[in-house]
Amino acid sequence: MAKLLTAGDVPFSSARLSSVAVIGMGYVGLPTALGLHADGITVLGIDHDPHRLEAIRNQNVDLIEPDRERLATSLGQDTFELTTDVARLAEADAVMVCVPTPVDSRLLPDLGPLSDACEKLVQYARAGQTFILTSTSFIGTTATMLVEPLTDRGLTVGTDVFVASSPERIDPGNVRHTQQETPRVLGGVTPRCTEMAARVIEVLALRAHRVGSPEVAEMTKLYENTFRAVNIALANEFADICADLTLDPMEVIDAASTKPYGFMPFHPGPGVGGHCIPCDPHYLLWQLRETRTAAPLVRQAMNAIAERPRRVVERVQGVLSDNGRGMAGSRILVVGVGYKPGVQDVRSSPALEIIELFTQRGAKVDYYDPLIQRVALADGTVMESAVHPEGSDWDVALLHTVQPDHDYAWVMECPMTVDATYRFDPGPAPR
Repeated sequence: MAKLLTAGDVPFSSARLSSVAVIGMGYVGLPTALGLHADGITVLGIDHDPHRLEAIRNQNVDLIEPDRERLATSLGQDTFELTTDVARLAEADAVMVCVPTPVDSRLLPDLGPLSDACEKLVQYARAGQTFILTSTSFIGTTATMLVEPLTDRGLTVGTDVFVASSPERIDPGNVRHTQQETPRVLGGVTPRCTEMAARVIEVLALRAHRVGSPEVAEMTKLYENTFRAVNIALANEFADICADLTLDPMEVIDAASTKPYGFMPFHPGPGVGGHCIPCDPHYLLWQLRETRTAAPLVRQAMNAIAERPRRVVERVQGVLSDNGRGMAGSRILVVGVGYKPGVQDVRSSPALEIIELFTQRGAKVDYYDPLIQRVALADGTVMESAVHPEGSDWDVALLHTVQPDHDYAWVMECPMTVDATYRFDPGPAPR
């Protein structure tokens, strides 16, 4: 790693960035580490979970192909190291915090991972370092979890150390909008903090869009994902309205998309999962309770999103009823359990709740996902994907997540199908 710097060694704004420690090697931290290393920067990847680090070393991780190639290149090089020893963050010029910020079963922020990471960062911080918080959280997180405790340690932010917020913009499985091609928002505590952090962010992203404070950067991230949540809820509602009026919602959306201004297409589906939309707006709603600030549109959208899996189950129950069957005893296949196509990620996937609801209503449920061989439900039940499924084995197939480049022609052999993706096209089998 790079030589340890102190506040009096060099003018930091002209010092070349040579090493970065990344705390959290998950869906954000690992691509971040690989992007930095590809640019010739020495990287120290830190994670508390040795099993995660072993999976990375074995290349048994979910990455888009360019990052998978980068990982294969980086492994084995002295300039790319993985460790559970968080104290070693003191060796780096800059430290990026890339830990998850989920919500709990009551939809309240679970700040445990972020709080722990920031506490360790403050404990081992030294003069001369730049600290960048990338995790999505409430407004004031950077000030509360980094600036104030660093100041209490006797380090002057903006002089001794440099602190900024630059929320991640990584869309797992998306090869059309990679991290390197996507601008990042960046807000430092001081102008010098912003410029020191830009040395890191401009390695990773197309450009750094500088804003006036960490709080603006934090709010920007919440606004981005709340915008998506509200519009997805609206798309789902319109899909239900179209069903009642015997209209094709996708035809309506495609028609509306021909308007070159004032419209952005969002598509209905079985619900939302992953790390952002089901979680991030709740950080805003949680914070607004303290100030008693009303946000009825956001709250209603999140309620509608939470209810979506139940609406999908009711839709399947209606199809069964129309064909003279009840839910109890029916054989149901859930096709795809990933929260989106092209990923092996089931965090907050609506499919898991849908399976549980089917089971509670007496159905015999299986699932098929060519990318996900095993899933654990909330009650501890472990299910394994069906192997070589045939449509005639089930009474109804629910299309939840269609993984790309796989053959789904067999689904049409099922007596009943419900397309919760609204875009299913079995197409020809791949050669």
